[in-house]
Amino acid sequence: MTVTDIHGHVLSGASPQAAEHYQQALDAYHRYGGKPMKHLARALADSPGFVMAHLLKTYMTGVGTDPPTQAIGRAALADARGLPADSREQAHRAAAEALLGGRTRAAGRILEDIAVEHPRDLLALQAGQLVDFLTGDARMLRDRIARALPAWSEGMPNHHALLAMHAFGLEETGDYARAEAAGRRAIELEPRNGWAQHAVAHVCEMQDRRSDGVGWMRGNPCAWSDDSFFAIHNAWHLALFHLGLDEIDEVLALYDGPIYGERSTMPFDMDDAAALLWRLRLREIDVGDRWSILADAYAAQPRGQSAFDDVHAIIAFVGAGRDAEAGAALADMSTATLLTNDNAAVTRDIGLPVAQAMVAHGRGRHGEAVDLLREVRNGAARFGGSHAQRDLLDLTLIDAARRDGQTALERALLAEREAAKPVA
Repeated sequence: MTVTDIHGHVLSGASPQAAEHYQQALDAYHRYGGKPMKHLARALADSPGFVMAHLLKTYMTGVGTDPPTQAIGRAALADARGLPADSREQAHRAAAEALLGGRTRAAGRILEDIAVEHPRDLLALQAGQLVDFLTGDARMLRDRIARALPAWSEGMPNHHALLAMHAFGLEETGDYARAEAAGRRAIELEPRNGWAQHAVAHVCEMQDRRSDGVGWMRGNPCAWSDDSFFAIHNAWHLALFHLGLDEIDEVLALYDGPIYGERSTMPFDMDDAAALLWRLRLREIDVGDRWSILADAYAAQPRGQSAFDDVHAIIAFVGAGRDAEAGAALADMSTATLLTNDNAAVTRDIGLPVAQAMVAHGRGRHGEAVDLLREVRNGAARFGGSHAQRDLLDLTLIDAARRDGQTALERALLAEREAAKPVA
């Protein structure tokens, strides 16, 4: 008997019961919350040869740089090798191999081809958009999802997830009105969709709608914070809104609470913490020993896998006044440029100059920071992340120009910034 998922895709090696558990895992993953690993464990206990269950586990744990989590992904991929699989599942396996082999862009291309042939393969779309996020490919963030829209309609299971992904792609390409509409509709369908919540938050951030952003995030906070993979990042967005309103006590309360109160060792979470503290540093706000605590956590992390993570580690070392560790991290980044994975090129072209600029800023060499950031800022999308995350580079450039007495440049950059944040 051939077992298929709810969209008719073959699930090789699965029993009907295992397929149900797998769908429950997907349902949770598509909203970035719940307990997908629990459901996957049940699926694999029932059907150890269920190739897509192993590959979903790989996607969930192999994308990132946290060693223990990535080890789970590598083990899951090893379990998937050699199992019976149809052409779609074989392509997923190839994409997972590329991802864990550091060939991120190749993985994105394979996932693109899967979704072209199977536009209702929501896992291919979601994993692909995560690749686009990691590589800063704004057009594909939008168009990867847009291509699949004709195959979907209201009422289909997990339609909210497609809308949420489209919302984020629209936002990153500046189509703010459509992005907000799609994100809000996704939340109407599934209030717990953390990606949709974050897409609308991005719209408010890019349009400088701080009060609207606070209202959006505080309207139903339990929906995006309880049992959600995106709770910390969404709290970071809320903190940015409060920062824009000069509500520093609220910002620090969020930092000490959901953002870094539990001192996560996941690089994505730590990067949010570092980025928020750096914004406070640019405002000359004393944050006490928060820099030191965060720098301790970064000191225990490996480097050389992600230029984005490495830059944020250096930000933490600079903020904590640890010149020697910042210098050692720069040396590690230089070594990383000699490797053959995708990160090597990004580190060489973007990450290392940005890190050098942050060190220069910390050491009071503001003219040097200006020169370094001006060289790379227009290509910084390759660095990964979102416009809101990469905004840290512009904020640092403006601050460095001011501190170096480059008044005309500072004025020009501020005018550029004002024009880029139109309110709808």
